[in-house]
Order: sequence, then C-alpha cells, then structure tokens
Amino acid sequence: MSASGRLMIAALLATTVLAAQAAELTVSAAASLTQAFTDIAKGYEAARPGDKVKLNFGASGALLAQMAKGAPVDVLATADEATMNQAEQQDLVARTDRVDFARNTLVLIVPADSRLALTRLADLQGPAIKRLAIGNPASVPAGRYARAALEAAGLWTALTPKTIHTQNVRQALDYVARGEVEAGMVYATDAALMKDKVAVRQTVPLAQPIIYPIASAKASREAEAARRFVAYVRSADGQTVLARHGFSAP
Repeated sequence: MSASGRLMIAALLATTVLAAQAAELTVSAAASLTQAFTDIAKGYEAARPGDKVKLNFGASGALLAQMAKGAPVDVLATADEATMNQAEQQDLVARTDRVDFARNTLVLIVPADSRLALTRLADLQGPAIKRLAIGNPASVPAGRYARAALEAAGLWTALTPKTIHTQNVRQALDYVARGEVEAGMVYATDAALMKDKVAVRQTVPLAQPIIYPIASAKASREAEAARRFVAYVRSADGQTVLARHGFSAP
C-alpha cells in the first residue's frame, strides 16, 4: 500500500475514534443561569472538540416535571436544593453525582425611574405598591425564596392579593423592567442584567442561602460526557464564568 493510502486510512480511523467519543448533551438549567450556562457551554465545547451541548432553560420545577415525564436530559442544574432533592427522590439523579456549584442572593427591585424607597419589606404594604411580581412558589425557586422571606416577616398573607406569580424569575424581572408592576423579587444576577431598567432597593433576608446544585441524569445515554460537563462547571474555568455573571462560589 502506498504512503498516501496509509495516511488516508489513518485519517479515517482517527475520524471514527473522534466520532465515537463525541457526545451530544442536553443540559436543563434554571432560567437564572441562561447567560452563564450559554458561555459555559461554549467553553466546554471548545475544551471537548466534537461534543455538542443543547441548552434547555426554564423554571426549576418545570424542568423537573419534563424530566420526570421522560424528556431526554443528561444534566440537570436547579436554582435550589429542594428541586434537586425531588429529582433524587424520584430516582432521576443519584446523590453521588450531585454537587453544589454556585450561590446567589434575592433582591427587591423597582423600575429604574421609581421614586419608592422600600427600605423594609414592610413598605410593600403601602398603597403605592399595587402589584408585586414573584415567581410562582409552586415551581419557581425564586418564588419560594420570596414567599419564605415574606412569611418570616409576617407579610405573606397581607401581600398575597398584590402578588403576581410568574412562570420563571426572568418573567418577574421583565414585568418590573417594563413598569407593569411596582416591585418584584428576583436574583441579584438577574437584576444586574437590566441595570438601566431596574433598581435594587434591598437584599432580601433569607434564613437559608440560595444554593445551585447540578447532577448528571441517571437515564443519560451520555453518562461519561454528562459527568465531564458537571466537572467543567465546577472547574476553575467554569467558576470564572459564573463569577463574571455575578454568582459566588458554593
């Protein structure tokens, strides 16, 4: 066989090996991770030529429901421990594959041109506040954090008639940014995306920190690649991206 023939065969074999090692991953992640995980996916793909990452963003509870109904998911990243606990209880992820990778804070925001001070949560009871946007506590972690804060302050029942429940935290942000509500509760990382349209009035006090866990799915057909992606999120490169988007280390 000629030298050129041997080179062609070697190239074909190399291509076959790379194709066998390449993986297509579906990563379901909390809506608040949209920008950060978009950048992380690009970094991962650059580090693992051949691997492709498909991102699916939404409220953590909605992502869990999709997964439970059989939607193809290789990696799940939620905005709270409770949703990941449910995933574990439903045997969708294994405790041994689960790790925390980021922290966030909850903030009270108003439209950028608002003159409302709102230095205390109790100020939300004032007549100037007609609508307060929060994520639906039934499926949105940010909404559960907001409810917990208001309950701790003894305000939940009084403010319930004013609350507008949104499908995810980004929708609450949009409502405030467009001036459709007088105030809202979102993550600090979300508020930072619209500094020109919303203003932070205070950091909402919480009894428990906002922790983001991530895990590879038990049903993943790309288990090895899923673990690689989780490891990349936890790596120095991944953490640098998260920090750039306002998240802190777990």
